[in-house]
Amino acid sequence: MQLGIQREWQEGERRVSVVPRDLPAFVELGLDVVIEPGAGLGAGFGDDAYRDAGAHIANAPAVAASDLVVGVRGTSSNADDAPPVRTTAGIAIAMFDPLWQPADIVEPARNARAVLALELVPRITRAQSMDVLSSMATVAGYEAALLGAQRLAKMFPLMMTAAGTLAPAKVLIIGAGVAGLQAIATCRRLGAVVEAYDIRPGVSEQIRSVGGRPIALEIGAPSAEGEDGYAVDAGAETVARQQEQLAAHVATSDVVITTAAVPGRASPMLIPEKTVASMSRGSVIIDLAAERGGNCELTRRDEEVVVDGVLVLGPTDLASRSALHASEMFSRNVLELVKHHIVDGEVVLDVTDEITSTMLVAIDGEVVHPAVRAALEV
Repeated sequence: MQLGIQREWQEGERRVSVVPRDLPAFVELGLDVVIEPGAGLGAGFGDDAYRDAGAHIANAPAVAASDLVVGVRGTSSNADDAPPVRTTAGIAIAMFDPLWQPADIVEPARNARAVLALELVPRITRAQSMDVLSSMATVAGYEAALLGAQRLAKMFPLMMTAAGTLAPAKVLIIGAGVAGLQAIATCRRLGAVVEAYDIRPGVSEQIRSVGGRPIALEIGAPSAEGEDGYAVDAGAETVARQQEQLAAHVATSDVVITTAAVPGRASPMLIPEKTVASMSRGSVIIDLAAERGGNCELTRRDEEVVVDGVLVLGPTDLASRSALHASEMFSRNVLELVKHHIVDGEVVLDVTDEITSTMLVAIDGEVVHPAVRAALEV
């Protein structure tokens, strides 16, 4: 069997789906590994590193014809020159975002034997080592904290100097998932005072464990956490109450990092324009939910917006900025996933297995994932 590693084509995407360190493990599984020229350069891995680890350099059609084809991103309607198909024969494994961009999955589904979407790895103990979303959220949260420290016109830590005492920066984190918790921890290491909010019950202790102070809002909403551990749509009334009660915390913060997201849905808008207007000049908002509309009303995807001296950033490439470590984490997730699907040297897609059935978007030319089918109908 052949494993094909594709080169990423999105502007600013520096990650690679498999790193040289993990190639011997793939070879031990009975896979012949081929990779497109230059696929690892953005993450710091040259073609020679892949050759030395046992891979062969091959052109894009040869890679696409592999039994297993892996990539970081599958398809995207945001790249005009993006190849529409990630594989021509085998099983495609990548982040396809099929719940948010379901139309993009149609052509890969038609051409591939099967499509496995990495975003759909179930949040169960057996699948933790395959959880790409958590791995990439860790990197994004870290990078968001660094970006806030870089763009703020203050230093983060408390400093007592001969010229006087410098007060620490105040940081607010909205959304305490993996990215939010990593942002809290990183901001605390840099010396900032950090408070954080999450609509899901039971997250307060996690916020405290990484050095943040949890914010409690009186919103009177039922649990906004789904069975899979992700947040669910809380409804317009609840969002309005969140906006109102978060406003005072936003107004007194130097940096606000927002990470609130609902899988397959537009991001909840928690910071309206009038709240931004209440912030001090020089303050910074970093919206990690920009890819799906953003948590701030003023957010523009991959743009910088300045309103009355407040900087609003909507970066979507944060995970790619620490490309080497992000690629290493991504690669290990992919390796564990491939191991799970190889039995006696053959790829086995067992639809009765919870991991496979949850990730399987399409097989034999037909979209089979219920949520993706529903999204396509909409």
